[in-house]
Amino acid sequence: MEEKIASIKEWLGTGSINIFGLPMSGKDTQGIRLAEALGAKFLSSGLIVRAMETQTKKFYSDKGALIPTNVFYEWVLPYFERRDLFDYPLILSSIGRWYGEENSVMSAAASGGHEIKVVLLLNISEADAEKRFDVAKTLNDRGDRADDKDIEIFRTRLEEFRTKTMPVLQHYQELGLLVSINGDQPRDAVFNEIVEKLYAKTLESLPETHI
Repeated sequence: MEEKIASIKEWLGTGSINIFGLPMSGKDTQGIRLAEALGAKFLSSGLIVRAMETQTKKFYSDKGALIPTNVFYEWVLPYFERRDLFDYPLILSSIGRWYGEENSVMSAAASGGHEIKVVLLLNISEADAEKRFDVAKTLNDRGDRADDKDIEIFRTRLEEFRTKTMPVLQHYQELGLLVSINGDQPRDAVFNEIVEKLYAKTLESLPETHI
């Protein structure tokens, strides 16, 4: 495992990995763990947006809808140019969720020296997402998030993913960047699959004489 992670780190350089999935699929959990393993910085669009909403007192996501694209560009894309992130690879959690944003995300990432090398999709069903939501509400382990207030708002988030984010993932698939991960397994197993599939990507990048 350590040798594979070292190979992934070398292959990634200061590039980035963008992680997508339904709400409750474990994007932040796996993203933070992957960032720690690779010595990368972790950027979550959800965390950035909620922080900016609190700061500006302009609330867009509290009803479960994605923020407008122009606001996303203003609040999130500048992170790719931050000097304190310049020398690090980035693990991104759902940066660019609305179809049409992905090209600007890829451009901004590349301009900042963080070319998107791969896009991970943590696959779980909507039924499983709702079950995880119910458990999280019972445990009260999601904090006081407006977009997790009740099941109807949560279902709006599922609908937003289905209608606005799935086309984003289709585009990444057409570009050969999308890698699917079975998110319906224990956390360690999900992480192990991520490492294995990222390692396979590193092997694909090697000249044939080195494989």
